[in-house]
Amino acid sequence: MRPHAASPSTPGADGIDIACLPFPAAWLDPDGIIRTMNKALGAALGEAVAPGDNLARHLQGADAAKLLLALGRRMDGAPSTLEISTPGGDARHFIVTLASQASADSRVGSVLLQMTDVTALRRQLHEVQERESRWNHALVGSILGVWDQRSSGELYYSDVWRKIRGLGPHDTFPPTMEEWLELVHPQDRERVVHCIERQNAGDPDYSVFQYRELHRDGHYVWIECRGACVERDENDKPARIIGTDTDISARKQQEEWLEGLSRRLKLAIDISGIGIFETDFDAGTSEWDEGMRRIFEVENDCEVQIGGFWESKLHPEDRARTLAYVATKIAELKPFTDNYRITARDGSTRYIRSNSLPFMDHDGRLKMIGVNWDVTEDQRLRQELEQQKMLAEARNAELERTRLEAEQSALHDYLTGLPNRRYLEEKLEEWRAGKGALGSGIAILHIDLDRFKQINDTLGHGAGDAMLMLAARILRENIRITDFAARIGGDEFVVLLDHDGATPTLIAIANRIIAQMRQPAWYNGQECRFGASIGIAHTLTRDIDPKQLLQNADIALYKAKNLGRNRYEFYVQASRTLLADTNRLSSELLRALENDEIFPHYQLQFDARTRAVAGAECLARWRHPTRGILGPDKFLPIAEEYGILAQIDGLILEKALRDLDAWRQEGIAPPKISVNVSARRLTDPDLARGLADLDIKPGTVSFELLESVFLDRQDSAVMSNLDMLRRLAIDIEIDDFGTGHASIVGLLNLKPTTLKIDRQLIEDVPDSQEQRILVKSIIQIARSLGIKVTAEGVETEEHARILARLGCDILQGYGLAWPASFSDVSERLRNRKSAQG
Repeated sequence: MRPHAASPSTPGADGIDIACLPFPAAWLDPDGIIRTMNKALGAALGEAVAPGDNLARHLQGADAAKLLLALGRRMDGAPSTLEISTPGGDARHFIVTLASQASADSRVGSVLLQMTDVTALRRQLHEVQERESRWNHALVGSILGVWDQRSSGELYYSDVWRKIRGLGPHDTFPPTMEEWLELVHPQDRERVVHCIERQNAGDPDYSVFQYRELHRDGHYVWIECRGACVERDENDKPARIIGTDTDISARKQQEEWLEGLSRRLKLAIDISGIGIFETDFDAGTSEWDEGMRRIFEVENDCEVQIGGFWESKLHPEDRARTLAYVATKIAELKPFTDNYRITARDGSTRYIRSNSLPFMDHDGRLKMIGVNWDVTEDQRLRQELEQQKMLAEARNAELERTRLEAEQSALHDYLTGLPNRRYLEEKLEEWRAGKGALGSGIAILHIDLDRFKQINDTLGHGAGDAMLMLAARILRENIRITDFAARIGGDEFVVLLDHDGATPTLIAIANRIIAQMRQPAWYNGQECRFGASIGIAHTLTRDIDPKQLLQNADIALYKAKNLGRNRYEFYVQASRTLLADTNRLSSELLRALENDEIFPHYQLQFDARTRAVAGAECLARWRHPTRGILGPDKFLPIAEEYGILAQIDGLILEKALRDLDAWRQEGIAPPKISVNVSARRLTDPDLARGLADLDIKPGTVSFELLESVFLDRQDSAVMSNLDMLRRLAIDIEIDDFGTGHASIVGLLNLKPTTLKIDRQLIEDVPDSQEQRILVKSIIQIARSLGIKVTAEGVETEEHARILARLGCDILQGYGLAWPASFSDVSERLRNRKSAQG
């Protein structure tokens, strides 16, 4: 035990026995050590407290220091009452009284500690404070102004209540009812007095009322007053009335706006005569307003059921279409407009227009709202106007037709309606004389349609005429009103343009005409494709002979066609030399056939996965006596123009078959060879007999169709020859697929073995995601039709790797093998055989 500890029952130094005290008590040293204590203290602080302990250790931290300070001050005679608490969540609170007493056996004095338990009072006070705080915060947060009025004259108005009226915390307010009523809007005063009287009487119907009160700034605010009498005196008179005020000015303003809007909408609806409906599909009913019931002749007390009345009113010719259309739009949950007819009671037909909006409400129910209006009178007027318009147009058309026929017969082309050659010559002479709309500077565009003859040959003159009319329309749409366009014969056109020396303008017009004429056109369900070549000559003065200028444009046109067609060329003096060279080359080409100067080169093709030789394409070459080896771009256009392209195709095939036989005898032959065949050759009725004489082994030869524009045609001769090729086991390949020539219809009609993707689509495959997607799409289309795919233009190993991954079957290009002569290809085939052996 501690040296000065004593038993709880031992009397204190002054002889006071604290054991018999009913409240907690103890004798303490000035430093807080318990000398003696009674049982009540132990019960209050817990059984762990014992004499010798420091009482401060059993208190909350701040209270421990406070006790020790009080003990020191008590010894000095300072006040000795304080409040302390025990630690922990279930703390107890005490009022402590300290009384000092000198000890008889020590120089150190002792202090008598007496404790009163105020835990219950402290908790009640805390709850009251919490409730008051909670209600204060709730009232402030709800923007409610609180007022409290007593019959004694005591008044209370919260800060929010004052703020509603523009008052500060210390501003005065009218003390009497009469003075306050002066602030109420004159139109509301009588009603307010009545409401207050009924509210004070406890009438629940008047517990809430609204009125306007003058704000301190001079405007009126709408106030919603809620109040009740909470105390009455002995005479049952109101002794205390408490309530809240709320500023509802914004709400009133919104209500007034909505009321005005509602009035305007009602007026608009009444004037327009529309009917409004709302349909609940889950309930199976539809709510119709008076307008709807008037339009559909429905009694006001009749309930409209879905699937009943409205459907029965639909005109028989419109019912199926209207119901299907409405069902589709409801399923899509999209707003829609519809026009339909209904049958009235008297049997007449009424025209209805509707706007509807299907939607899902907040409960997930499918509903639809909309408006209908009767447009029968509008429809009648529209029909009358249409009839009058048609009559007027018919009269005007007849007059215009008479005038045009007279003009057409003299100066215009009968088919296209464009000026003819005679009119063109007059226009040029007019320009030379300085008359007419054309200025001193003019440009001549001589236009010739590419592939027009093939369209005429395969689809007939009806298709050709349609394309000529289309070409004329394109020309009209791309020149100014002051310019001039004429058809001078066949598929040739001439355009005269005002020219100020700006050649970029001429280029833009020429490019626009070429681009539009290259677009596909349709005739009797058949796709037609043609193009345009343009020769351009121009001058800024009238010194030149118009006929010479026209001839210059013709020479430029010849150059454009010679350089590949579907392009424009300007006349230059050198063009005359080119024309002479071309004429000379055409004569030499005819002699080349007689002298056996045309021969094949071969470009090997490879399996995309194994890189094994899969075939070889035969490419025509001309061994010119003075100019050396010429590629096909130098002579095939001339051969086509002079009608000897099919002869060259046949010659190349014969020589390729001899080379293939030589390779086969040596054991190095590729699995097959492919040769080009023109569309003109496919129309040759003797093609079958000529091929049968060549003894072609099945599966070793494929024909590449160069002009796949004709694959969409149902020409009987072409289809017959294609069937014959299949019977001879000659494969059919489409060349240059993907550049706008062949179509899906062509693939289905032709049923080729292979299609070759044009090098233009292959070129950017390593760098372009879009190009890879396009090529992949072509491959997938081919796969779905059971067609193999060859990729041309494989220039790099990356090309080959990507194309193999995309699913190509065969690869061909300079990156794998250049076109070479029979001997060079033979050597390469031998080397590959040796490497494999």
